[in-house]
Formats: sequence, structure tokens, C-alpha cells
Amino acid sequence: MASTPSKDYKRREREQKKLDKRLAREAAKDEKLEAERAALVAAEEEAAKQAELDEEARIEAEFEAELAAEERSKASV
Repeated sequence: MASTPSKDYKRREREQKKLDKRLAREAAKDEKLEAERAALVAAEEEAAKQAELDEEARIEAEFEAELAAEERSKASV
């Protein structure tokens, strides 16, 4: 006589599948949040680097303007 799996076994199997799915969803959600945080940090670093480059360019432009003004004043004398 063949035996069939008990209903309790089937119930535990269904619950385990549900648990596995839930854990997979939570893991995917965590990975997505981590990726978003990493992207945000990278964007902040890039913005800081760009701000530094912009500041250096502004200072260089002011210096060039001062030099040009000095040269014009020497030429007019």
C-alpha cells in the first residue's frame, strides 16, 4: 500500500515557499536601497568635486582679469 504525504507536510512546504519568497523580496528591496544609497553618495562626491573645480576656475578667472587690468594700466601710462 502506497502512503501519501500528510497534509501537515504539504502545509509546511507551502509555508516554507512563502517564507522563501518573502525573504527574496526583502533581500531585493535591501539591495535596491543599498544601490540607491551608493548612487547618492557617488552623486554627492561628484557634486563636491565639481564645486571644487568650479571654485578653482573662478579663482583662475579672477587672477587672469587682475593681470589683464594691470597690463592695461601699465600700457596706458
